[in-house]
Amino acid sequence: MYEIDAALTHAINGLAGQSSTLDLLMIWFSNVGVYLMVLAVVTQWWRGPDRAHIRHIVVAAGFSFLLGLGLNQLILFVVHRVRPYDGGVTNLLIERSADFSFPSDHATAAFAIAAAFLLHASRRAGFAFLVAACLIAFSRIYIGTHYASDVLGGALTGVVAALMVRATYKEGTKPDRLITSIL
Repeated sequence: MYEIDAALTHAINGLAGQSSTLDLLMIWFSNVGVYLMVLAVVTQWWRGPDRAHIRHIVVAAGFSFLLGLGLNQLILFVVHRVRPYDGGVTNLLIERSADFSFPSDHATAAFAIAAAFLLHASRRAGFAFLVAACLIAFSRIYIGTHYASDVLGGALTGVVAALMVRATYKEGTKPDRLITSIL
């Protein structure tokens, strides 16, 4: 299995260096993509006629984001996977990271947001966030900082977090009404 993961990672990272414009775009998107997604989520707070529902989704996305990253910290206690550039699989286009490779926090955060919107029936925004999440995940492999399975693991963690939030944070409950009535 590692051989397939390393080969796929190497193939995607092998695209780097072909175009300086694409390299800069991938580095930029890898660095700011999650921040742009969070900004896009926050701006949803004031959107649309069904404001209470949209606000519920925004809060659920925030909880999913935080829970996903928290789950990653628990996983890191058990899994200590070296980065692909340390294993000679990729050429790194950015600064080295001090933490372990699995799972990808960027992928977790991005997919948690996308899954939260999709699970709460905001399909148009959810699919837009899903495209952004896929681009972020791809960029993390492209720049050489993650294996393909790291971003898949991060995506899975993000989706699991969104499912957990969906199961526990119910729309229209007293806490939900309190939170969504702010501003």
